[in-house]
Amino acid sequence: MTEPIDPGARVGHVHLKVADLARALGFWRDVLGFEEQARYGDQAVFISAGGYHHHIGLNTWESKGGSPPPPGTTGLYHVAILYPTREALAKALRRVLEAGIRLDGASDHGVSEALYLRDPDGNGVELYCDRPREEWPRAENGDGVGMFTAPLDVRALLELASD
Repeated sequence: MTEPIDPGARVGHVHLKVADLARALGFWRDVLGFEEQARYGDQAVFISAGGYHHHIGLNTWESKGGSPPPPGTTGLYHVAILYPTREALAKALRRVLEAGIRLDGASDHGVSEALYLRDPDGNGVELYCDRPREEWPRAENGDGVGMFTAPLDVRALLELASD
C-alpha cells in the first residue's frame, strides 16, 4: 500500500465546461447563491461561497454552444456542495424548487442527507449536509463507515426552511 494523501488535503475547486455562461450563472449564482469573484469577458466566471477566490469555475473555452456528453461516456458524475447545517440545505432546497428545478433524487446515506439535480448543462449536482461524525453508521465489521442509501423525507427537510 502506498502512503495515504496528507489528511489536510482538500478538493479546492471544480471547473465546469458550459455552453452558455449567462445561462449557467442563472443557476449557479441566481438559484444556488454562489457569488461572482472574477470574470474573463464572456468566456469564464469564477464563483464562490463566502468570498473565497473560487469554488467553481464556469467556462466556454471548449464548449460554447455545445451539448452535454451523451449517456454511456466518461466525465464528471456530479459536483457535491456541502452545506454546514440541515437548515442551510433546506433553504437551498426551497430555492431550487421555487426556481422550478426538478430533483433527480433525494437520499439519506446515514452519514449525510443529499439532494440530486442537474445544472442547465446537464452536469450532476449534489446538495448535501453531513451528520455529526459520532452519528455516522459503522460498517458491520467495525472497519470504516457503513453508508447506505434510503429515501430522504424531502417534506420534513423543507419544513426547516422557514425564514
